[in-house]
Amino acid sequence: MESLSDTVWDVVLAGTDTGPSPFRYATIRNLEKETSANAAEQAPKLGFSRAYSLSLAPQLIYTRSNLLPALVSSKVYRQLEFLAVGSWWIHHSEEETKKWPNEGHTARKSSLKRIAGGREDVFADKSIDLRSTRSLMRFLKLAADSEAHVSILEEFGNKPFPEFLQVPLSIPPQLQAPLLALTSSPNTPAETLTSYALPRIHRHLTSIGMFGPSFGAVIPKWGGLAEIAQVACRAGAVGGGVYVLKRGFETDEQSDQQVSVRDGIHFDQDTGLLTVKLQGGEEIQSRWVMGSIWDLPLQAHQDTGDSIQPNYVARSITIVSGSLPQLFPSPAEGAPPPAGAVVVYPTGTLELESESQTPSTLKADPPPVYLMIHSSDTGECPAGQYVIYAYTFHHVYADAHHLLQTAVEKLLANVPATILWYMHYDQKCALPATTDDYETNIACAQSSNDHVLQLPDLAPSLALEDDVLKHVRAAYQRIVGDDGAAFMTFDDREGTEDDGDDN
Repeated sequence: MESLSDTVWDVVLAGTDTGPSPFRYATIRNLEKETSANAAEQAPKLGFSRAYSLSLAPQLIYTRSNLLPALVSSKVYRQLEFLAVGSWWIHHSEEETKKWPNEGHTARKSSLKRIAGGREDVFADKSIDLRSTRSLMRFLKLAADSEAHVSILEEFGNKPFPEFLQVPLSIPPQLQAPLLALTSSPNTPAETLTSYALPRIHRHLTSIGMFGPSFGAVIPKWGGLAEIAQVACRAGAVGGGVYVLKRGFETDEQSDQQVSVRDGIHFDQDTGLLTVKLQGGEEIQSRWVMGSIWDLPLQAHQDTGDSIQPNYVARSITIVSGSLPQLFPSPAEGAPPPAGAVVVYPTGTLELESESQTPSTLKADPPPVYLMIHSSDTGECPAGQYVIYAYTFHHVYADAHHLLQTAVEKLLANVPATILWYMHYDQKCALPATTDDYETNIACAQSSNDHVLQLPDLAPSLALEDDVLKHVRAAYQRIVGDDGAAFMTFDDREGTEDDGDDN
């Protein structure tokens, strides 16, 4: 039988098992076990472990994402199922909540207000006066017109987004928070630039109605983005790809903070091949090696002259049992029932635990907190339960943990729901690529061979960014050496027909 080492691979997609990880500081609490001694028999309980499919870095996909056409052209979509992300909600302070009219806000008791998704929603909101309605209409028109962005960004691109909303558009501060929420910015309002915000609001607005009324984003059923990766691996195997699990690069852990590589990736001048040593000692040869910053040996990382300084995203996963119908209102006629919802807690709506703060660590304006709530329709949890994903950017671990807990507690404060399980952890994020030159972004300057390609780290944002596929396309063009016209365009292969076909 032919072994791995007897084969010369065209491309090796790097992966790690015991090497560097983008996650740290995981804390898990099983509240069902903590309360089981005094709980009644009818108390809600966790299901068996295989009943859950949780994502460590969940993201929604806008319907105008460049990933969806690629899934269609590659025929991969046949093995995927997508569900609608319905309403977007924003948390307001009690003072703001008191100003709302009684009708039209189904989540009033929890201080949540539905974010307008278009012109009709703005006109239907009785809490917005006529002058502000005109200002919002003007903004929505500008945001939806990509040709108008050029002149706007020339003047306001490097200025805070609230300044653009206030100065030329006269949108009052109390109406700026929902617009900032639609940007999915991880930063405070003062740190969110117009060049970042405007294209993302454009994406949000133009995605609504593309696949059906009242929604503009979707989530894959069963496993989130991991489900797409699994289906793509399956299609790659049908096309001749080989996947070897739990066999990353062999590494030698010297400390908790640094991982060095014993042999790394070696280039043979005579054969023009790269030799990679896998965990377990086996060596394979390949013409190309490609991976992310977490996959490749440190010697292969792009050399910027500085050591890698990752950012940290605080995340939590909460499993609750109960009913959250107010977050999933009935959609418009003809729209699919939503399986996901987004709740945003803007800067200033959640307070830090100031008693434990010192002047050196206290941050006056904590960043916003984003929650994604998935119902059991996603297949991620048993019926009658929900999965709440939360994340925020913060440089102080204790602060971030407190912000996420507070956000979840506020969400569940006035609904019949019980927290069964909770996990909090950090995700390391290398500095994202800052240039639109995707060919440059995938270069590995420090590698001994330009056939080692490092893909930029994924942005840990609420939505999957289009840059992901653009960088993959740049790597594809680098490998195949053509214009990339056939990128993600595959013919039907045996074994990949629709489930309804006879084969």
